[in-house]
Amino acid sequence: MTDLAEELGVSEMTIRRDLDRLESDGEIAKVHGGAVRTDPEQSARGLEPPSSTKAEREPGAKRAIAAAALSLVEDGMTLAIGAGTTTLELARLLRGRDVTVITNSVSIFHLLTDPSADEVVSSGVQLTGGQRTPSDALVGPIANAALERFRTDRAFVGTHGIDPLAGFTTPNLGEAETNRKLLGTARSCVVIADHTKYGEIGAHLYAGFGRVDHLVTDDGLSEGRRAELTRVVDLVVAEGNS
Repeated sequence: MTDLAEELGVSEMTIRRDLDRLESDGEIAKVHGGAVRTDPEQSARGLEPPSSTKAEREPGAKRAIAAAALSLVEDGMTLAIGAGTTTLELARLLRGRDVTVITNSVSIFHLLTDPSADEVVSSGVQLTGGQRTPSDALVGPIANAALERFRTDRAFVGTHGIDPLAGFTTPNLGEAETNRKLLGTARSCVVIADHTKYGEIGAHLYAGFGRVDHLVTDDGLSEGRRAELTRVVDLVVAEGNS
């Protein structure tokens, strides 16, 4: 702070005031001894953007991914579906299907049980309960205890980050723990996420590639990255962002 004030020829109080303004505008994040510039398209490892913000990103890709993931669903299945904007698109396609759904997402629960809509999931929907996060996930001890009592055929989860070495990660510790429990209910696990998640690494690991049977993404992923992922997971690429 002192060095910056001397370099610019202003007081430290002026520097602090300007940094406060830049932080409030979302341009920087203050850290010990100074500040770092924030990227509006990518969140820091310790931060999780709200679901309303994430819903605005890559909507066509998310719909295409959900349509491709639907091929992994058979009537009569019991599904665990994690919170997220891509999993919400999958849930839209499950209305009217003969499946049972376990979820830790309030939005997915409302979507699949809304009596004012024409179709609901015929076999029932269970909501875990728990503490709500900015990404609309219910997490924590209540959610985890509920999930320990379920057994499902297939789990679908989204992710904050995909990295061939780091695995699947999230900035939220509670969400990571609950995602592990959710995946633990299932005989088969699927991650559904758009191409922008590639190369992102959140602070908390919830699954390595050995735990995931399928990764469904969109055709915005480069050929080189597809080749890297194909070596560690069964990759399904949804062609055509609708």
